[in-house]
Amino acid sequence: MSYQDKVDKIRQDFQARINSLKLTDSSLEELRVEFLGRRGKITHLISKINEVSSKDRPVFGQLINQLKQEVNDKYLELKTRISTLTGEEVPTISDPYLPGDYFPVGSIHPVEQTTQEIKRIFASIGFSIAYGPEIDDDYHNFEALNIPRHHPARDMQDTYYISDDIVLRTHTSNTQVYLMEQQKPPLRYIVPGRVYRNEAISRKSYNLFHQIEGLYVDRNVSFAELKGVLEYFVTQFFGKEEKARFRPSFFPFTEPSAEVDMSCLFCGGKGCSTCGNSGWLEILGCGMVDPAVFEMVGYDPEVWTGYAFGMGVDRLTMLKYKIEDIRLLYNGDIRFLRQF
Repeated sequence: MSYQDKVDKIRQDFQARINSLKLTDSSLEELRVEFLGRRGKITHLISKINEVSSKDRPVFGQLINQLKQEVNDKYLELKTRISTLTGEEVPTISDPYLPGDYFPVGSIHPVEQTTQEIKRIFASIGFSIAYGPEIDDDYHNFEALNIPRHHPARDMQDTYYISDDIVLRTHTSNTQVYLMEQQKPPLRYIVPGRVYRNEAISRKSYNLFHQIEGLYVDRNVSFAELKGVLEYFVTQFFGKEEKARFRPSFFPFTEPSAEVDMSCLFCGGKGCSTCGNSGWLEILGCGMVDPAVFEMVGYDPEVWTGYAFGMGVDRLTMLKYKIEDIRLLYNGDIRFLRQF
């Protein structure tokens, strides 16, 4: 049988099936599978093209394509007729050049927006970006940061312990230890990431939140440089009219240490319930890297100096957008999130 005869035979079989077809959805689907399905007659015929001589192959292919188009057109025609008989509305396109329907695809979470903005600000003044493990050993999360076992500062951390020596990190400061272990100075990095603390969930606290750690190590680094960098960050992130102040504080891995406050965005520095009527809001902690930390990673504290700082991204997000309940950032309410 010639290839022309094979094509004609399938066309005749299809027409015979059409003549005896009961016009229902199921019977029409059976017809489609028989001729156009993966194992249908037309598909089988296409697989035989390689058996035809190279001279006749183009003609054979053209005949098959023509047959396939005829069968498909007839199938669509019958499908439309069934829809009409059953009273179903057949969708039509009145103007194919009109814009399509809008399907919402979500938006970038406000915490991620804040993270990206902070990264952009620090990248503009020479900081690189690094990431570290969220599940870490006690040494990198505590001991290498001058917080040995039984140190009172561990009580501030409210740690989730996976085992005696493995924890969910309580700060992104663990990554600064890895950076100093793996690289020689100078170093200038920020480290974004999630951290975990076993705290009661409330309007102002959550047991999962986001931090960005900053670290700069070089010769003759001064506290004045740290102060200038953080004041630059505050004006870039919140606006040039906002003020910042530094208060003495204590952190085991920095000495001297300070906390940075900014004028309250809710009351303009006049005093309100949000700022405890002080006119100031704490936004981050910072200080000069303690020489004991340098000794733990093999840096000579007589040669190298540096500063470190850490900020809560969730808190900065709440301040910037005047969000008064941190739980709104995590409950997945689309009505809240689509505002951003």
